[in-house]
Amino acid sequence: MKLVFAFITACLLSLTHVQAQRYEFTHDDTLRGSITPERAWWDLQFYHLSVRVDPTDSTLTGSNEIRYKVLKPMQRMQIDLQRPMRMVSVEQDGKSLPFRQDGDAYFVTLTKPQEVGRQERLLVRYTGKPHVAKLPPWDGGFVWSRDKKGGWFIATANQGLGASSWWPCKDHLYDEPDSMAISVTVPEDLMDVSNGRLRNVTTNNDHTRTFNWYVQNPINNYGVNLNIAHYEHWSEVYNGEKGPLTVDYYALPTHGDSARRQFREVPRMLKAFEYWFGPYPFYEDGYKLVEAPYLGMEHQSSVTYGNGFRNGYKGRDLSQTGLGLLWDFIIVHESGHEWFANNITYRDVADMWIHESFTNYSESLFTEYYFGKPAGAQYVIGCRALIRNDRPIIGTYNVNRSGSGDMYYKGGNMLHTIRQLVGDDDKWRQLLRGMNKTFYHQTVTAAQIENFMIQQSGLNLKPVFDQYLRTTKIPVLEYRLTATGFQYRWANTVPGFAMPVRICANENGPNQLLKPTAQWQTATMPNVKSITVDANYYVLCKQL
Repeated sequence: MKLVFAFITACLLSLTHVQAQRYEFTHDDTLRGSITPERAWWDLQFYHLSVRVDPTDSTLTGSNEIRYKVLKPMQRMQIDLQRPMRMVSVEQDGKSLPFRQDGDAYFVTLTKPQEVGRQERLLVRYTGKPHVAKLPPWDGGFVWSRDKKGGWFIATANQGLGASSWWPCKDHLYDEPDSMAISVTVPEDLMDVSNGRLRNVTTNNDHTRTFNWYVQNPINNYGVNLNIAHYEHWSEVYNGEKGPLTVDYYALPTHGDSARRQFREVPRMLKAFEYWFGPYPFYEDGYKLVEAPYLGMEHQSSVTYGNGFRNGYKGRDLSQTGLGLLWDFIIVHESGHEWFANNITYRDVADMWIHESFTNYSESLFTEYYFGKPAGAQYVIGCRALIRNDRPIIGTYNVNRSGSGDMYYKGGNMLHTIRQLVGDDDKWRQLLRGMNKTFYHQTVTAAQIENFMIQQSGLNLKPVFDQYLRTTKIPVLEYRLTATGFQYRWANTVPGFAMPVRICANENGPNQLLKPTAQWQTATMPNVKSITVDANYYVLCKQL
């Protein structure tokens, strides 16, 4: 027994040491996650990514032309490219430039004086075998797979890992190119689908073809994608708020009938989300839904899909209410990111909740649009069972670290709670639409989103955001019965938390709005035997 106990003790000590070390950030984390001096002095304006994909040996060879504006004079630039990919050369005005590697970043020494206000460009050439995704899209990278007929089925998914895992770029979301060209060369029997609109296809002498895509709008790095396969293609036009929107679909021929049936969800999604959030943000680039060899991802104007052509999340209802089986989770959720991730993009991954909380709530809003307000509420409330409260939703700034996965279900329930505080559905809708208009094609901070919601609602939401985003504590409405009614207060809350909440006294009693604080208050109400909180508020209730 002593030996067993000693072994267990050693294991626990080892685990404690690992946990203590787990969040010690590295030099690579800082280079990736912060706006370094070598990034801050130049404003990214345009990329032309040109890449040749060779499936026979899983290699990439290509170049990226980077156009930028000089904000202040400096002679050193950071370009990110993760190992095992490697940078081959860098040129400016046809002249080769020296560079050195530091982990997953390269620092280029510019010999030409960088004058403020000037428009300049670099040409970066690179090659290598990119990181292979083990469990996409969560463990990101390149996916080299085969379809049922043995043909290549290749895709990228790199939100967490980073775009620099397969192409050289300024791999921080604070700065997006204003537009982008993407040229992808593949074996002649394959097709590439990337972001934006297909300008042309060039047939080359070496039995390859080059697909030239152009993105007219700003685009975040992780939103750039490749999808390479023997695709079947069809399209339609959706008449939306800004006029005709081209909608293109790509699926493997063996899945053509299933895809045509399931992809009918797209116009329904567009109708609901344009109602709630405003016009689709990328009319100039169109909307595409592309079959991929993994579950799916919100690539801008090129949403990827691998949900098996069935409703729910891989056939399951995450809310356990039955409502999640009435629509296709991947089509709805990943497309919701076109508004919250691709239109409004976080500046630092610590604020990833801006993407995921609003998009999680978009699932409820979609449900509400088609099945009624009680159904939408039932769906988001049902998802509370998935909340872990393991760590705060907001992550650590400047080191490329996001917060808890609770940014999905807890974040969605936070927004649903705030909606109750707003108390006006039209005002709530205009707030969401106004947010997408105010921050159209912008990168933002948590403070900007929080302040916008505070200003537009006219409510003091600061303690609410602090409570749900920055702690793991769920507010508890404590109460104790008295001879003439009951006393109540908030517990387990941040300083200043005074959120109003709607309650019901006794099982079938009338609803009443309370305004608790951390101090005990008294409500006079005869014959009270119990208190329940309106389930639309994400709080707990406890009798003392």
